[in-house]
Amino acid sequence: MKLEDFGLSAARGYLSAHEIDEISLPEGFDEMLDAAAQLSDIITTGRPRHWLKQVGHPAMESFLASATDEQVRTAMVHYSFLVQAYVWGEEEAPTTLPANLAIPICAIGDRLGLPPLLPYSGYVLDNWYRLDKSGPVALDNIGMYQNFLGGQDENWFVLVHVAIEAEAGRALQIATELVTASANHDALECERLLTEMNSVWDAMNAHFDRMPERCDPYIYYQRVRPYIHGWKNNPAMPKDLIYEGVAKYTGEPQAFRGQTGSQSSIVPAMDGLFQVVHESDPLREFLDELHQYRPPQHRAFIDAVRAASTLRDFAKTRNQTLKDAFNACVEQVARFRTRHLEYAASYINKQASSGAGNDTDVGTGGTPFMKYLKKHRDENRAQTI
Repeated sequence: MKLEDFGLSAARGYLSAHEIDEISLPEGFDEMLDAAAQLSDIITTGRPRHWLKQVGHPAMESFLASATDEQVRTAMVHYSFLVQAYVWGEEEAPTTLPANLAIPICAIGDRLGLPPLLPYSGYVLDNWYRLDKSGPVALDNIGMYQNFLGGQDENWFVLVHVAIEAEAGRALQIATELVTASANHDALECERLLTEMNSVWDAMNAHFDRMPERCDPYIYYQRVRPYIHGWKNNPAMPKDLIYEGVAKYTGEPQAFRGQTGSQSSIVPAMDGLFQVVHESDPLREFLDELHQYRPPQHRAFIDAVRAASTLRDFAKTRNQTLKDAFNACVEQVARFRTRHLEYAASYINKQASSGAGNDTDVGTGGTPFMKYLKKHRDENRAQTI
């Protein structure tokens, strides 16, 4: 099992190998790119639908016939932001997405194997760049390329996730090596790799701990979170969305989950590696559904690790030193889940409910979260050996 077989790398993990500021789109995308660049101003007018309906769209069939993967992913970033702004940029949610946005987002989504709205890959994984190209992918050297309203809080929220994803690349590499080492019954190598994995998780959790530095809970709740909701199980959108002009939907309304950090593939890969399982509950069902919101290669990597790992069973048969190294890594993932739970409480649950689609009890993916985040954290922590 090699990371490159899944389009991944130890240096960047699930992050794009390209940087979005270096990717250009054909002339036909000029109007869309202008709207994307002005999106903060368009939203601030209070009538983004008026402006976004006027954006011309290119011939998608000819574009997709010749476009590189990097170009398609870049187009997905911009179009998914425009779609979210159209849906959530005004007080009342619409029932229809106009054809000039619906046709491109669906065509691009089909090409990428993703749903036609903002995915985590478009919000985070493909939406960053290094200010100094000779420097690292680090919080003091990265920027968020496409924004809704912009500003420090929105940027920092996304960039902390970018930094975590970059750090996770080494953890993914170690995961593949642990699959091999445990299959070969190499206890010393497994212990060495688990010790290194523990250090990587220290760095990842340290990045996560920095979220409050430049992302204020009130600003996040009022000005960042509203734009990343979906339209499935969302009380602010009583009807599903009609994608105008999209033949495959035959005019029928569609329901899709919103962007959420739970679409990140880091923790599912670790659950697969450590053979951590969760009992059936609404969050488990939700997370199983979200698997289809990940890029296909990321899904394939998670599935491959889950199918191949015998690490838990092997570690159970060995000495306490190896068991302790295994348990330390399981606890690191639980620590990550604990921080997620704490942020869900402070950034969402404690904030007064206001604004379209900004229900305190429902996550941006469309599920009650507090009770089940705690349950999954506790299940994770309980599965040491």
